[in-house]
Amino acid sequence: MKTVIVCTSVSHGNTLRIADAMARVLGAEVVSPEGADLAELARADLVGFGSGVFYGRLHPRLTDFVKALPAGRGRAFVFATSGLPELPPAPFTRPLVRLLEGRGHEVEGSFSCRAYDTWTPFKLVGGINKQRPNADDLASARAFAERLRNGTGPVS
Repeated sequence: MKTVIVCTSVSHGNTLRIADAMARVLGAEVVSPEGADLAELARADLVGFGSGVFYGRLHPRLTDFVKALPAGRGRAFVFATSGLPELPPAPFTRPLVRLLEGRGHEVEGSFSCRAYDTWTPFKLVGGINKQRPNADDLASARAFAERLRNGTGPVS
């Protein structure tokens, strides 16, 4: 299965660590939005899209990239890392999931976990979630990727 993961990881490498954990399971290449080859994405069986969360939203480099993608059919997944917990009624990944679905992609699941964050108020105390993503978060990311790869069970 040809898989590509498009990842924007700008602050502490949190999201890239999650992307790399998933990539090892999926045999995927991890690329930035700027480094993504549209022809390669079109040929992929599965494409992942992930970033850290900034002010409650995924990074604009990633969302702008998805907005510019040509409409098409394909399997996709979305993932995020955030210093603050995700609220179940409003997951961080929902806007990107809806955008991808609106462009004709079948989104097979989403994943998020907590991560080290030094956003301004947290910087005063040296940041929050200093040890995250941790071994459990990486194991959860790998398990999510295994469910995507195997097509088993709910993928959320």
